[in-house]
Amino acid sequence: MPTDSPDLVVLHEHPEWQKPLFAALQRRGVRFEAFDVTKAAFTNTDAPRAKLYFNQASPSAYLRGNTRAVPLALAYMRTLQQLGARVLNGADVFSLELSKSVQATLLQTLKIDTPFSVTFNDPAALHAYASRFKWPAVLKPDQGGSGARIQVVDSVAQVEDIFRRDPSYWEPDNLFLLQEYLPHDPEQGIVRLEFLGGELLYAMRVKTHGRFNLCPSPVCNPDDGEGICEIPAATPAPPVEFFAYPEVPDEAVATARRIVKAARLDVGGIEYLETPDGRRVFYDVNANSNLRPSVAAEFGFDPFERVVDFLVRELTRS
Repeated sequence: MPTDSPDLVVLHEHPEWQKPLFAALQRRGVRFEAFDVTKAAFTNTDAPRAKLYFNQASPSAYLRGNTRAVPLALAYMRTLQQLGARVLNGADVFSLELSKSVQATLLQTLKIDTPFSVTFNDPAALHAYASRFKWPAVLKPDQGGSGARIQVVDSVAQVEDIFRRDPSYWEPDNLFLLQEYLPHDPEQGIVRLEFLGGELLYAMRVKTHGRFNLCPSPVCNPDDGEGICEIPAATPAPPVEFFAYPEVPDEAVATARRIVKAARLDVGGIEYLETPDGRRVFYDVNANSNLRPSVAAEFGFDPFERVVDFLVRELTRS
């Protein structure tokens, strides 16, 4: 919806994910413009065109052939902010989302239970830490997104073999984590809490069935079967299931709210799981939050209408 002078610009890389938001903005008459960061350019002199910018770029862009989208989005947001623009989920927030290692350290400094992690750019360097792991462990890229390239491994030798067989596995940023593996009840799944403007929007349980792609978007994980996604399951498994979780413990919400505040998330999702020995472990901070209409409907609202409510309030502030 291009205009001569939009009030809002939405930075994005995945147009299918944005359709519900754009439709809600159009219904409400918000003057907005979509800025596709996959093929874009900007200057160091042009003044910001809008009162407010909203970042919806995704770390997983490289999996869709859009490797250059992430660095452009980050550079553009930094430029906009230096020129005085207000960007929701801006450069600092996006930088946090791009680094699982920084997320792990943030949670540790907040004294929140989170998996032990080692970040590395050469598998040989892991030998010095091998004795500190109880195998199996989880291998994941520092710049993640939608569970891409995550797998369970049994030894440093297996990690070395993975990168020896396929050097392209290092893409996009040549940095990986080896992380503590945390078992959980598959019938309970993991918990994801969606926050908007610092407050809980809704909570849901996610039954993974062994998958790592837990993207809440119906485009990737629809309610009625397989979705259209560039991240196939490593092994055949039933589709991921999403369930409303109104009984989420107050303590979990309070902990997640601390993370949201520390990370300065405007919109985002926080994930945790519960282990058989009673730990509640937080492990993921998502700034690009794909909301799930079917879950929000069980709470009695349209999540994208709530996002537009928030954006309209922020436009008034701007």
